[in-house]
Amino acid sequence: MLELALRRKLTLSATQGNLCHMKQQQRWTAAQIPDQHGRVFVVTGANSGLGLETTRALARRGGHVILAVRDERRGRQAVAQITAQQPGANLEVRRVDMSDLNSVRAFADRLRADLPRVDVLVNNAGVLAPPRTLSPQGHELQFACNHLGHFALTGLLLDLLAVGRDPRVVTVSSVNHRQARMRFDDITGERGYSPMAFYNQSKLANALFGLELHRRLTRAGSPVRSVLAHPGYTATTLPQSGSVGLWRVVLGRIGNPLFAQAPAQGALPQLYAATHPGVEGGEFIGPDGLAELRGAPKRVRPSSTASDPEIARRLWELSERLTDVRFAFPTPVES
Repeated sequence: MLELALRRKLTLSATQGNLCHMKQQQRWTAAQIPDQHGRVFVVTGANSGLGLETTRALARRGGHVILAVRDERRGRQAVAQITAQQPGANLEVRRVDMSDLNSVRAFADRLRADLPRVDVLVNNAGVLAPPRTLSPQGHELQFACNHLGHFALTGLLLDLLAVGRDPRVVTVSSVNHRQARMRFDDITGERGYSPMAFYNQSKLANALFGLELHRRLTRAGSPVRSVLAHPGYTATTLPQSGSVGLWRVVLGRIGNPLFAQAPAQGALPQLYAATHPGVEGGEFIGPDGLAELRGAPKRVRPSSTASDPEIARRLWELSERLTDVRFAFPTPVES
């Protein structure tokens, strides 16, 4: 009896070990990105952090990547850094300030004049917790850059995406979207402003937008897929403003080296969303570790607020008014 129990225990242990090994083998990495030759990617905020790592990985697999950056000099430095390691990288730098709707429109107009199609738009650029600042159009800066600029750019490029190869819009949110609510009654923070609360609101807006875009694309029968991603806890170069409080700055400077994953790891969810053949519209990709803070890409659940179609409709209509951009969805084909 003892021998039988021991044998069963050893068999169970071996089985668990094999399952663990299989799970480790299945963890997705950038090395598994399919060949991307012939595909055109637009990555906003591509000169640093998650955007730079996304650009690097896509270029390594042959993609033509347009670095949409506010600072062209830093964009050229990023290209030089990548091409030093990948001499054949197909990269170009184009200037856009995602917080300025005039700049977004000019950028989109230039792309439309120069390109027959865009295959993937990665809505990645962002700002984190500055003092209350208004955009050139008078919108709160984080809401303007992180959400409104990407809402407008997606709408302005939708026809180029519609003729793309396996076309996708990847919108980068944050695990912080779970802590947020939409302040429709004070969207600019005029009556009360908290840097982190308004950052969280902008990330909730990203999630609401990505899911509502999926609904509308599906209803219209569009081939474009809208996918969400978030990087977990990643040591990015988003500014650590003193306005968020000294304790947060100190925590970030101490915690990032100890606990945060590197940008190359943090970029994996958006790379998975942009390139994995099995990704479907409306999915949310984040890290598979504890509390989605780090790890390999997996499908995660958005918050209940982010999934609320009524809140999403309200945000969509507000975004249309603030950007003066209307999405030209194809007319659904009746069966």
